[in-house]
Amino acid sequence: MGLFNLFNKKENSANSPFSQSTNNGVTLPEIPETVFIAKEAEDNKEQEDKIATPPSENGITLLFQFLEKNHEGKGYDDALMNPDNLHLQQNVESLKNDMERTMRKIKTFYEDFIREINFHIESRGRCGMIDTAEELIVKKETAENHIQKIIEIENDAKENRGLAQGVLLSYTRGFRNGLAAISHHSIMKKSF
Repeated sequence: MGLFNLFNKKENSANSPFSQSTNNGVTLPEIPETVFIAKEAEDNKEQEDKIATPPSENGITLLFQFLEKNHEGKGYDDALMNPDNLHLQQNVESLKNDMERTMRKIKTFYEDFIREINFHIESRGRCGMIDTAEELIVKKETAENHIQKIIEIENDAKENRGLAQGVLLSYTRGFRNGLAAISHHSIMKKSF
């Protein structure tokens, strides 16, 4: 018992570095557990959720994100850097190429998806899983509808009309606003 009494002595506990009071009798505040212990379980769960739900930036959503982006600021900045009409035309062509590349990427994604889904429809149909095969057919029809919408947007873009026109208009508007800002700053502000 002498060994256990060593730990119970109050004299030694006051001098111990692990005690909550000092020699002056001042009580130190408790330090919360979170200061020393990292909660890895929650962080790992969040990372697993991110892996389990991949971003849906492969389908038509990617195209609409591109079409909805406002390019006016980029046009304005480009005009301030190089206020040349040829520069405007080259950047408009670059935007058209970006749009075309995005549409090809999305169409390729849907074509691959439809090939894969066709295999699943046939395989599940052979196994007698009629409900599953019908659900897959609905998914396939949705993908085909998305491809049709993309083709419509692509045709409109070639003729500079429709949804694709907004991208080009916003960039051109920004570029022209940049040109106007240059004129206003360098010419209009000068007094004679």
